[in-house]
Amino acid sequence: MPSTLLTPHQNRRQFLTTLLVGSSVLAFGGLLGSRPVRAADGPFKLPPLPYAENALEPVISARTIGFHYGKHHQGYVNNLNKLVTGTPLADQPLEAVVKATANPDQTAIFNNAAQVWNHTFYWNSLKPKGGGKPTGALAEMIDKSFGGFEQFKAEFAKAATGQFGSGWAWLVKDGDKLAVVKTGNADNPLVHGQKPLLTVDVWEHAYYLDYQNRRADYVTAVLDGLINWDFAAQNLAS
Repeated sequence: MPSTLLTPHQNRRQFLTTLLVGSSVLAFGGLLGSRPVRAADGPFKLPPLPYAENALEPVISARTIGFHYGKHHQGYVNNLNKLVTGTPLADQPLEAVVKATANPDQTAIFNNAAQVWNHTFYWNSLKPKGGGKPTGALAEMIDKSFGGFEQFKAEFAKAATGQFGSGWAWLVKDGDKLAVVKTGNADNPLVHGQKPLLTVDVWEHAYYLDYQNRRADYVTAVLDGLINWDFAAQNLAS
């Protein structure tokens, strides 16, 4: 995905314009009710949610979103700013920071930068009354790559529930086909030459208040009721 997900000095309108171009902005209804960008002491800002905190209920509660977005995501932004302020990385787009720091010598910066990127991508991978099946070129590639939509869902759910400990499940474009991959902690397909199309967060803070230890129930509910196929299709086309 092009490095337009979050740049150091973007305001809310710029972020929405670059990340959710064209029809996706209309699909979100102009993001009415989304939270404002929070001030941060540094070059990176917490981008707004693309919906109200209670918009994903009953699958994900407003309480979970409040902690997940307002505490965890904000915390990664704050930590990243502390680590890069006064360095050349402070002037780089977020995606460039992720790619530049994917090495053992810069683990702390990578972990926080990647988690800011991953979470922003996750919020946009979901939408109220989502789920269902994709259409068009994305549906065709899913059929070609997995043998059908149900086979894709089963493989994605297996990756999401089988990720040991904290991490992410992703649908990615890998060469001329689609694949399901899982990554641990802050790891991201961008640094492995793959193009993310959508993701589901399987860190415990993403679901524990609502589902406790029932990660499989959370994954199934998200796939069936919240996945934003329009966002995935736009990423495939971009």
